[in-house]
Amino acid sequence: MFKSLKFPVVAAVLALSGLATAGPLGIGSTATAEMIAGWDIDVRPDGMGLPDGEGSVAEGEGLYEAKCASCHGLFGEGEGRWPVLAGGEGTLDTLHPEKTVGSYWPYASTLWDYIYRAMPYPVPQSLSHEEVYSIAAYVLYLNDIVGDDFVSNKDTFAEVKMPNEENFFIDNRPDVNNERCFKNCADPSKFEIVTTINGVTPTGHFKEDSGVAANHYDGNPSAVSESGISTEKNITKVALSEGATLGRGVYDMACQACHNSGIAGAPKVGDVAGWVDRIGQGMDTLNDHAINGYQGADGVMPAKGGNMALSDDDVVNAVAFMVESSR
Repeated sequence: MFKSLKFPVVAAVLALSGLATAGPLGIGSTATAEMIAGWDIDVRPDGMGLPDGEGSVAEGEGLYEAKCASCHGLFGEGEGRWPVLAGGEGTLDTLHPEKTVGSYWPYASTLWDYIYRAMPYPVPQSLSHEEVYSIAAYVLYLNDIVGDDFVSNKDTFAEVKMPNEENFFIDNRPDVNNERCFKNCADPSKFEIVTTINGVTPTGHFKEDSGVAANHYDGNPSAVSESGISTEKNITKVALSEGATLGRGVYDMACQACHNSGIAGAPKVGDVAGWVDRIGQGMDTLNDHAINGYQGADGVMPAKGGNMALSDDDVVNAVAFMVESSR
């Protein structure tokens, strides 16, 4: 009787509970320790969370110049409107404070954590632990916080004390819950939607001295007037081949963040002088560098621009668009 009456009910309950805890695509399932570890990459101010590995100031210098200097300058002085990393001592209480790693940041752990999470632009989380330790050590050296013989690891890095740490304090004000308001709401049809490009930081808010092309300001006349630049497209209007026409959409989606502004040595679309030698190498070489990645004295090209979801044909078409627009 037990088998004939109870088993179907028990089986049905187990089946339903299975659907609830391990549905399609794993939605609703309990995260495993391995899954949690993949997201648990933060580093606390006391150094907890720093991984094994080490890197020196000397090793960091070369890595910094190859992966960071194109935006942050050879000595942390910043290029265009990209962040300044070094200097700024004694400026925080002036009318023009310069918030750098050395002048402002309260904890060295923040430096390691941010480099590992978000750098280098636009291929975040492509650095090994050793590379992050080395680059972080070199940035600290640029700020005169450590000596040139400093070797960074989870023990020595946790001992670094930042110059501005004492000026930070715990905000003990009570939390305040705002009441929801659904009166006099804005008209959604008049919203201007600004999105990121495949997770890459948008650069449309940068002004002229950043080197960002004028076409970033389309649809925002106030930004154009403030910057004093022309709204004319920087891409030469030419008759494009079928592949290049298809590639324009790929370029707008995945390539323009670097090739409109020249980040990491990327040749700007429409800059004939910047492309002539590259075009001279032949399309096979250009396509190979774009698909598989390239690093040399003239810049860095991540494989597929860091967007591995692109097909080889997508990349080839995007290269065709850039080449045909830059002759």
